[in-house]
Amino acid sequence: MEARLLSTVLGIVMVQVETAVQGLDLQKIAGFWREVGVASNQNLLLKTPKRLEALFLTLNGDELTVKAAYNSSGSCETENIVGSEMDVSGRFVFPGHREIHVIDTDYERYAILRLSLHWQGKDFHVLKYFTRSLEDEFAPGFWRFRELTADTGLYLVARHGGCAKLLKEVSFAPSALSPR
Repeated sequence: MEARLLSTVLGIVMVQVETAVQGLDLQKIAGFWREVGVASNQNLLLKTPKRLEALFLTLNGDELTVKAAYNSSGSCETENIVGSEMDVSGRFVFPGHREIHVIDTDYERYAILRLSLHWQGKDFHVLKYFTRSLEDEFAPGFWRFRELTADTGLYLVARHGGCAKLLKEVSFAPSALSPR
């Protein structure tokens, strides 16, 4: 009952927030993002040995390529996933019943994303807070993130791992940006 109530509250917050980002400039959201915070009423993500550290987003038409850097039990792993924009600006659907929706961003310092996943017959929703910087965690978006997640169950999991740094260095290297 409590989990269902929290999901309902989170859903209401998401409906209210979604209208605020309809003018999203998708080209400006592209680039490097380091994960700083996670909020979910499901603690499943806290128990995973494979933890996201950073994303590098690339847009090509209505497709979003997400290069994700994970720390998997001390080793860095990357994954490329290509999704398509849905009818709502800033919402992308990916294979495997996954979805990313840009909830809020100032493009330069922070982004708040809602990730949804349908797995084993259940829907999981997670709000994630990202910064462009490898060091700065308390950009203006942090307080917006806290406001959005006040009733959700806030799990801040700042990661200062080498996988985020490696993704940023590799993604901005001239050879990484060349067409293949």
